[in-house]
Order: sequence, then C-alpha cells, then structure tokens
Amino acid sequence: MSGDRRLASTRGSGLRTADSEERMRDVLSLLARLRVPLGFALAVIGFLCAQPTRTSLPWGAVDALVGEAVRFWAAGHVEKGREVTTSGPYRWTRHPLYAGSTIIGIGLAIACNSWIAAAIIALYLSVTLTAAIRTEEAWLRARFGAEYDAYCEGHTMARRFSVRRALGNHEHRAIAGLAVGLLLLALKIS
Repeated sequence: MSGDRRLASTRGSGLRTADSEERMRDVLSLLARLRVPLGFALAVIGFLCAQPTRTSLPWGAVDALVGEAVRFWAAGHVEKGREVTTSGPYRWTRHPLYAGSTIIGIGLAIACNSWIAAAIIALYLSVTLTAAIRTEEAWLRARFGAEYDAYCEGHTMARRFSVRRALGNHEHRAIAGLAVGLLLLALKIS
C-alpha cells in the first residue's frame, strides 16, 4: 500500500470513529432526556407484572423511602445547572440523586415481588442513569471546566441543607410519584 493510500485509509477510520462517537453521544443524550417518560411507561409494565405481598411491600417501601431521603438530601444541596456542589452527599459521590434513584429502584423491585418487574427496573436504571451520568458529566466539564475537575478530585465546600432548594429542584414530584406508586402496589395486594 502506498503512503498516500495508508494516510487516506487512516483518515477514513478516524472519521468513522468520530462519527460513531458523535452518534453515541446523541443516543446517550436522547436516553437522558427521555428517562422520565420512559420510566412512566416502564412503570406501567412493571406494575402489571407486580405481585406485592404484605411482606414485600413494607420492606420495599422502607428501602424506597431511604432512597427518596437520599435524593431529598442531595436536592437540598444543589443548584442544578448553576454550580458544582460539593456539600452534603456530594462530598462522597458525584451523583447522589442517581444513587438515591437506584435505592428507590431496589425498593420498588422488592415491593413488586416480581422477577420481571425487577429486571425491568434494573435495565431501566442501568441504561438511563448511565446515559444521564455521561451526558451530565460532559456538560458539567464543558460548563465549569477547572471547577468541575477540582470537584472530581474531592475538594469540598460547606453549605447548609435547604428545603427551599430541594423543592426548587422539584423533588416533591419524586416524593409524590413514589407515594402514588406504593399506594397502587398496596391496592394490588390480594
């Protein structure tokens, strides 16, 4: 192969790689944006598969409520889209809202008492939260640069929890959704 052909071949594969990376970013971005409506649609399917019992529901509800408490605590420490926050649960994890969502998912899987519902929840959380985390981290790095890098290295700041901030982040919607979901599961117990 001549030098010119090798160079053209190398350039071509580089373009294909850039195109596939861009397509992957687009897919991740779409999944991140659609995670709430997709969650509602899959919740209906999970609910139809659910077979809650008088034992599974309370155990799952306790777990889910712990997850919501983590989310509420995190929401009370962050000004979404306006800053990099390092107080509260953000001292220990970059994504405490998603950690809380995962704990809620585990609780709902327990409450549903169905392997099919548990598989739906696990698949939904692993796909959509991975997409959200990758999209969010790229956006934070682009928006905040060195401040986000310092956060990733573990620098912290002191800030008090604020219920007003948590409500401003619409966490009351997650609380209402969890309450409705648990109530519907309770009504399904035979």
